Amino acid sequence: MTSILTYLATFFLYTIIGFYFWRNIRDQSVSVNDDNGASNTVSLLHYAMLIPLVLHVFTLYQSMFIGAGLGFGLGSAVSTIVWLTAFIYWFSGFFHRFRGMQTLVAPIAFVSAIAVLLPLVFPSVRLLENTELPAFKAHLLIAMMAYSLLTIAALHALLMTVVERHLHHPTKQSILNDLPPLLAMEKLLFRIIWVGFILLTLTLLSGIVFSKEVFGQPLTFTHKTLFGIISWGVFAALLAGRQLYGWRGRIAIRWTLAGFIILLLAYIGSKFVLEIVLNRF
Repeated sequence: MTSILTYLATFFLYTIIGFYFWRNIRDQSVSVNDDNGASNTVSLLHYAMLIPLVLHVFTLYQSMFIGAGLGFGLGSAVSTIVWLTAFIYWFSGFFHRFRGMQTLVAPIAFVSAIAVLLPLVFPSVRLLENTELPAFKAHLLIAMMAYSLLTIAALHALLMTVVERHLHHPTKQSILNDLPPLLAMEKLLFRIIWVGFILLTLTLLSGIVFSKEVFGQPLTFTHKTLFGIISWGVFAALLAGRQLYGWRGRIAIRWTLAGFIILLLAYIGSKFVLEIVLNRF
């Protein structure tokens, strides 16, 4: 009972904070009479976001650490990636150059509210093997960080698309008016992609070269491996195109989203098909 209450409390806290965050940012863009008051409210909500983030970690611990083993089914995997994404984005809000990007905190909070309940809907049925190995722990941590950063890159690319359309159809009062210039957002996008790409490279290398140490068995060529390599190739081509040909704007956004979708198919898609569609664990 206590466990379920923790999930529900986290869900409602995420939802409430997301709602108030969105309302206050919107009101701040509409009203110019009380900028300090609106800014203080947003700042307070930013600190309040730490409460559901901490509770979310507790729910993940409950859903993943089952007895002496580690359960990491579809629900726990998605919930972990969303939590890391939310935490990284939330933490970046403490740095001045990222404060204009807090427009996405509200939708991230709403997505986190849904994600926190996923381990209840899709519980971990089978415990993972070799979880006691340091190589496995390192591989899992790096993989989740890579997924989270590239998720942020995809969200960032979507936000850039909205901002670009807003430039062609501007309105006097919009929450988008407080965002950094599109060029600055583009530079930040490629910094995020570079870090995510490095972590994705380490994930693939550790899984391929050290398969025996990580998974306890020789490398097997699966759909997850194939899509992971294709996704890595897409991001590599994007970064190369940026360096060699100055790719930017819509081209960069399309490649970013394409690489992210393929990466999503590599792990989350494979888990969904195996655990939900085929009922194989």
